[in-house]
Amino acid sequence: MPINPNIAILAIALLVMLSVGAIFYATFYQRITSEKRKEKRFSMVSSSATDRAEANSRKVDTAQRRRNVQATLKDIEVKQKHQASRGRNPPMSLRLQQAGLKWKMSHFIIFSVISAIVIGTVAKVLGAPLLAALGATFAGGFGFPRFVVNFLRKRRMNAFINELPNAVEVIVRGVKAGLPLNDCVRMIAIDANEPVRTEFRFAVETMQMGMTIDQAVGRLYERVPLPEVNFFAIVIAIQAKAGGNLSEALGNLARVLRERKKMRAKIQAMSMEAKASAVIIGAMPIIVAVLVYITSPDYISILWIDPIGQIIMGISGLWMLMGILVMRKMINFDI
Repeated sequence: MPINPNIAILAIALLVMLSVGAIFYATFYQRITSEKRKEKRFSMVSSSATDRAEANSRKVDTAQRRRNVQATLKDIEVKQKHQASRGRNPPMSLRLQQAGLKWKMSHFIIFSVISAIVIGTVAKVLGAPLLAALGATFAGGFGFPRFVVNFLRKRRMNAFINELPNAVEVIVRGVKAGLPLNDCVRMIAIDANEPVRTEFRFAVETMQMGMTIDQAVGRLYERVPLPEVNFFAIVIAIQAKAGGNLSEALGNLARVLRERKKMRAKIQAMSMEAKASAVIIGAMPIIVAVLVYITSPDYISILWIDPIGQIIMGISGLWMLMGILVMRKMINFDI
């Protein structure tokens, strides 16, 4: 069968086109592949440069934040060194505030004078010698009022420690719910138990006067000089100056506070035996003296009638006081 001339011409044209295309592809193959490799390498280099730039920016941000945290900690350390001189032995006006008493120094002086007069009068009525009555008056004027203030102060500090973890957890829940930190602190100032409510109310009033929240919490540590309050102030100060996840930091702080509370209770339970022994040893001479006075008053009354007996009683009381202080120091564990 004869082949159609048109089909033959079309087939020849296709073969020629394929041949020319193959020749061109073979000629420019190296250039095409090099261009593709160049584009691929350029994209890889640009992406790696972008990644390096992002990594460098992250490193810069991390380094900057680390420097901010270090600067904040240095400032806090300087402030704490300045406050430590007052924290170990604060003035009486500050002790009255820390005890929760709304007294002025004039009120405390009046209370000291009344206490001295009452205790000295009672000692004289009971038949104590003049020297002993003067000692009782001195103790009533300078010892007893300070003992009362220190007792109330310590009791208030313990109540604050017990309530602070609950307040911190309330702040954590508020921050996670999207509330600002200032509003969370105001919630504590309204709904928390005493004495946390009063102290946080003072912090809120300080913020309303124009101070920042880290400065207000720093002043809170001045009013309540406890390590737990110091931890809280440091977390707030670092977050205010360096940023970070506040809810996570405060959550960790609340967990640390509760662990410290458990540790304190465990230490107290373990030291109760030593404390009971110290109380029995310290009270034994007084109990024996009272029993001897009840059974044979003439036998022991020479100790406060005769001058030599008074000297012996004074020296014995001094030695007893030293022994009690030593035992108290041995069984007093701080964390």
